[in-house]
Formats: sequence, structure tokens, C-alpha cells
Amino acid sequence: MKAAWRLVLLVPLCVGLHGCHLARVISKRACHDKQPYMQAATVAPLVIPPGLAAPDTSNALRLPALNEAGPPPRTVHQPCLDEPPPFKVAQPPRTPQA
Repeated sequence: MKAAWRLVLLVPLCVGLHGCHLARVISKRACHDKQPYMQAATVAPLVIPPGLAAPDTSNALRLPALNEAGPPPRTVHQPCLDEPPPFKVAQPPRTPQA
């Protein structure tokens, strides 16, 4: 009877863990797909009709023009940029203590 209960508890756990793996695989592939923000375009500046005051733009965010080419596109086998690179700190050798 205990084996049956273990099986009842183990099967949903395994299915849930496998589902998480599939979600991670799908999300890795999705970062290489075309995203909606990639089709964004700059709009024309605001045109103020005659007789109306222009809004205060002294605190507006000014974006500089990008005069250099962007990085090359990432391949499917390269990780997405939202994943941190592998990181391992080299441990200093331990000295024997007396």
C-alpha cells in the first residue's frame, strides 16, 4: 500500500518537473524569434497647432543617435542575452596549516 502512495505522489512530481524542463526549452528558442519590439519605428515629433502652448520638454529624455553598427545576430546555438554567462571563481590554493 505504501508503494502505491509513493507512486501516486511520484508521478505528478515527475510530470511537473518535466513540464518545467519543456518550458525552459521553449523559452530559450523564443528569444531567437522575432520580437514585437523589433518592428518599432520612430514617430514624427509632436506638432503643436497654432494658438496653443507647447508642452514643457526641458526634462524630456534625449536619446543620442546610434552611429555604429549593432552586434552581429546571435545564432540558435548561442545562449540568449537574458541568461548570465557561465561564471566560476578560481579558488586560491590552500596552504597546509601547522
